[in-house]
Amino acid sequence: MQRTVFTDEHEAFRKTARAFIESQVVPVYEQWYEAGIVPREFYRSLADLGVFGIEVPEEYGGAGIDSFKFQAILMEETARAGVSFGGSGVHVGLCLPYLKTLATDEQKQRWLPGFVSGEIMFAIAMTEPGTGSDLAGMRTTAQLSEDGTHYVLNGAKTFITGGVHADRVIVCARTAPPSESDRRHGISLFVVDTKSPGYTVGRKLDKLGLKVSDTAELSFTDVVVPATDLLGEPHQGFSYLGQNLPQERLSIAVGAYSQAKSAIRFALEYTRGRTVFGQPVSHFQNTKFELAACRAEVDAAEAVVDRALDALDRGELTPADAASAKLFCTEMASRVIDRCLQLHGGYGYINEYPVARLYADNRVNRIYGGTSEVMKMIIAKDMGL
Repeated sequence: MQRTVFTDEHEAFRKTARAFIESQVVPVYEQWYEAGIVPREFYRSLADLGVFGIEVPEEYGGAGIDSFKFQAILMEETARAGVSFGGSGVHVGLCLPYLKTLATDEQKQRWLPGFVSGEIMFAIAMTEPGTGSDLAGMRTTAQLSEDGTHYVLNGAKTFITGGVHADRVIVCARTAPPSESDRRHGISLFVVDTKSPGYTVGRKLDKLGLKVSDTAELSFTDVVVPATDLLGEPHQGFSYLGQNLPQERLSIAVGAYSQAKSAIRFALEYTRGRTVFGQPVSHFQNTKFELAACRAEVDAAEAVVDRALDALDRGELTPADAASAKLFCTEMASRVIDRCLQLHGGYGYINEYPVARLYADNRVNRIYGGTSEVMKMIIAKDMGL
C-alpha cells in the first residue's frame, strides 16, 4: 500500500538523503565501524546537506519546518543502507527541542547558528552511574555562587551519546534538594561548554552495538557554568525532560521499524543468492513463510509509526501513545531481525553482514528511552490500571 504520511517534498528529500548515504557514507563506513566513531568533520557534511537546520527557525539560519518527518526519513534511509550517522541523531532529535522551547532569544542567537552549521555539536547528559532511569535520584549538583553570576557543577554522567564530539552538553543537575512531597523538584538544565576547566570526557564506552556512535562517560569537577547558560527556569528540569519524551520514544520506534524493514531486505538478498541442496534458500517453503510473517509484522509497525508521526506533527501525540508505539515497534523488531539473521545461517553471525550489526544495534531499543517494562507501566496507567 502507498504510504500517505509523506508528501512529494518528503520523498524528494529521501532521494537526496539516499544518494548522499550511498556516495558519502557507504564507501567509508567500514573504516568508521573499525574506529568506533564517526569523524567529526562528517558532521559538517551533514550540515552542508541541510540536515541540522530543517527544524531550526529561519532567523537562526534554519529552514523553519516544524515537522519530525524529515528526521524519520533519515532514520529509514540509514537503516536501509545498514549504516549510522553516529551521535548526530541526538544533536537534532533530542537536543533541538529543548533549545527551541526553553532557550531565550539571546541564547538562541549564541547557539543555533552554530547548531545549524555543525560548528557546535550538542549532546544531552541525564543518566548517572547507579541511577539508571531514576532521574529524580541524580546526584550531580550545580551550586549557585553568592553573587548569582555562575553555578559550580560537580558530578558524573554515563551512557552519553555524542559525548566525545560534543561542543555543548545539556547537563541535568540538582540545584536544590528534593521536597518531601516531590523528589523530582530541584533539577535544572544547563548548556555546558565542553572546553570548561574541570569538564572531563572519560571512557568511550565499548558497546554491544551502535559501534560508530560515540557514547562516553563524563565527569565534572568544580566546572564553572555562567548563569546565562541555565536553560529554562531553575528547579524545573524534570518537567522539561518529560515534555520531550513522546518525540524521543517515537524516534526509537521509527528506528526499530526501519531496522526490521531493512533486515527483511538483507534476508531477501541473501536467500536469493545463497544456494543449498541445489536451490536458492529463498525457494524453500520455510524461508517463504518466515519472510512472509516478518513482512506482516513490519507492515503493522509501519501503520503504527505513520499514525504516530501524523499525531506528533499535529501536537497530539500523548505519552501513552508514544509508549505504545515504542513498545510495539521495538518488540516487533527484535523478533523480525532475529528471524532474518537465522535465515543467513552462520553468516548472520559475522559482522561483515549488515544483519549481524542490525541484530546488535537493535537490542538497545528495548532499553533506552525507557525500558519495555516502563512502557507497559505508562500504558497501564493510561488505561486506569
